[in-house]
Amino acid sequence: MNCGESKVVCVTGASGYIASWLVKLLLQRGYTVKATVRDPDDQKKTEHLLSLDGAKERLHLFKADLLEEGSFDTAIHGCECLFHTASPVLLSVSSTNPQVQSIKRVVITSSIAAVGYNGKPLTADVIIDESWFSDPAFCEKTKLWYMLSKTLAEEAAWKFAKEKGIDIITINPGWVIGPLLQPTLNFSDEIVLKLVNGTEKFPNKTYGFVDVRDVANAHILAFENLSASGRYCLVGSVKHCSEVVKMLLEISPALNLPDKCADDEPFSPNYQVSKERAQTLGVKYIPLEVSLKDTVESLKDMNFF
Repeated sequence: MNCGESKVVCVTGASGYIASWLVKLLLQRGYTVKATVRDPDDQKKTEHLLSLDGAKERLHLFKADLLEEGSFDTAIHGCECLFHTASPVLLSVSSTNPQVQSIKRVVITSSIAAVGYNGKPLTADVIIDESWFSDPAFCEKTKLWYMLSKTLAEEAAWKFAKEKGIDIITINPGWVIGPLLQPTLNFSDEIVLKLVNGTEKFPNKTYGFVDVRDVANAHILAFENLSASGRYCLVGSVKHCSEVVKMLLEISPALNLPDKCADDEPFSPNYQVSKERAQTLGVKYIPLEVSLKDTVESLKDMNFF
């Protein structure tokens, strides 16, 4: 018997990159999934979901918009867990609302962007862990607007959860790569596309990578593990762009890859991200080489290059 059999869960923003994989893995585990999208009639956003194994029997699409109060009530009703990937801000629901009484836990997709940007230099001896929080003042001062938005959103989620007595967990992935299920190119896979699509120079940047399948799996483990709590950083490996280019060359020597850095500055160092808490969930990371290979093949199959 699958561990999700007879259990009903909700996934918001279900047509997105991480959410699509989350829906796929939930269906594989036997869950019934109530998935929210802004427009269920938009085939470009829903076709890849409806074609998943188990979708015909156990996937139900609901129209919902984060800006419309109450639009999630029907989707949430009767669910044991809410996987909130649409935005890391909790829906405006009350813990006394009968529609959400069945919800045992809310698992929120946040980001490493809400963790590692506090002004402390990310040198080779630094290990980022879940006790770190990005500093909104630093992000604003340095114009790191994406990091600022993710930090403020996660702060709001924790504040809301404390006020309402809701059991929440945040998943804080690094730079997410891996094969696509949705037909549109997502922001994080774009870095790989740029490297293999004829750019002359690679950026002098270091990234903490994680496979989209590991991120989706971590969300499910965070619900299924009763002792899970707090935040979970998800980074499988930290690599400079120059190392990623070398890996890509080994994967496919025919690729037209850049051989020069975008500037003459010393390479940004490979800091580390702790794996300890993620391992307590049971997360086992897909090797970066496999993620890169599957990303390139997926981009090629979908005619992005």
